[in-house]
Amino acid sequence: MSDKATLLSKLTEKRKNTCYEGYTSIGDYHDGVYECDFVSPYTKSAGNTNSDIMIILQDWCSEAFLLKKICSETLKYGYDPSIRTNIKLKELLLEHLEITLAETYGTNLFPFIKPGPMHANIPAKDMKRAALDFTIPLIDIVEPKIAICFGTSTFNALRKACGLRPVKNMAEAIDDHFSYNKTEIWCQAHTGQLGQNNRNRGGVDRVSSDWEKMRQYFQRL
Repeated sequence: MSDKATLLSKLTEKRKNTCYEGYTSIGDYHDGVYECDFVSPYTKSAGNTNSDIMIILQDWCSEAFLLKKICSETLKYGYDPSIRTNIKLKELLLEHLEITLAETYGTNLFPFIKPGPMHANIPAKDMKRAALDFTIPLIDIVEPKIAICFGTSTFNALRKACGLRPVKNMAEAIDDHFSYNKTEIWCQAHTGQLGQNNRNRGGVDRVSSDWEKMRQYFQRL
């Protein structure tokens, strides 16, 4: 087993043996059918440990979703490919970075299951804790050139974990990408319809401009 694989396996075991108060674990549902050998099941479809690009989403799933009938697509891929959020993400990666999801390393910053629906909030203190416990170690192991956080909550959790002040909004986040060791950490709008619409408010395609700015930076690395 390679050094990266060994370290990732240890981090996965930490996730399996840990759970923050008020949350549940991936293995707590349907006799553990969703449990996996990653920090997040999302990595099933984005597991290139040598990738220059890391994808960091907020959290994987909610209690309300996992209490439903087992989703075969989510079980197989670690996400549902039919959901527009995931379709848009793959489109943006191809269009602006000429890379497929499978060629990246993808994860969720918060690796536990929140109570309530998929859109339920996760307190900032819990996001920061998860960033310190799991996401920063993942970045240390994979060492991507850029890590793309989707949404300001995810981005701010990493900023706070690195001792930086949080940003106020997406416009500020786009301009305040920052360096952590060998990685430049960027923020992009959530790829769901609401996130895209909010960023493109007024009919201005800011999303494409944001990705283009990141692409130009990445090409200079």
